[in-house]
Amino acid sequence: MGWTNNKWLFTLVSLVFLLTACSISYKFNGASIDYTKTKTIQIKDFPIRASYVWGPMANIFNNQLKDQYANHTRLIQVKRNGDLKIEGEITRYDQRNKSVSAEGYSSQTELTMTVNVRFSNTTNHAEDFEKQFSASTSYESSQSLNSVQEELVTQLVKEICDQIFNATVANW
Repeated sequence: MGWTNNKWLFTLVSLVFLLTACSISYKFNGASIDYTKTKTIQIKDFPIRASYVWGPMANIFNNQLKDQYANHTRLIQVKRNGDLKIEGEITRYDQRNKSVSAEGYSSQTELTMTVNVRFSNTTNHAEDFEKQFSASTSYESSQSLNSVQEELVTQLVKEICDQIFNATVANW
């Protein structure tokens, strides 16, 4: 009987030791930032430079982009002199016919948004870039753009902000 109690005690102590000695760290947001070197981020508002404009689009984009970094990193957002700097402009926002029905009319319309981004990392200029990020979504042509625009722009903005986040701090 003494051996059974010792066996359970040994197993319990070993289990506790293993659980405290080994720690596994997961980052579900995908950010890979060295917070000892990089503490701040400067995100300038992106103006609309597209020929077609929907008024609330810039605010939706700018708020989503800033929220993305606030919610998924420990970086402090500053107005100037950030360790990371993101700026750019919304360069394209348009729609086109995507598919045609048997009657010869447009049955689906594709809405596209493109953003030009300039990124600089003052602690590692090898990561600096300027590139464009795009997203598209479709809607039934029987719907007016006005009736679906807010929902679709929100989807496009989310996708583009995810792309920007991954390209700047996730290093994917």
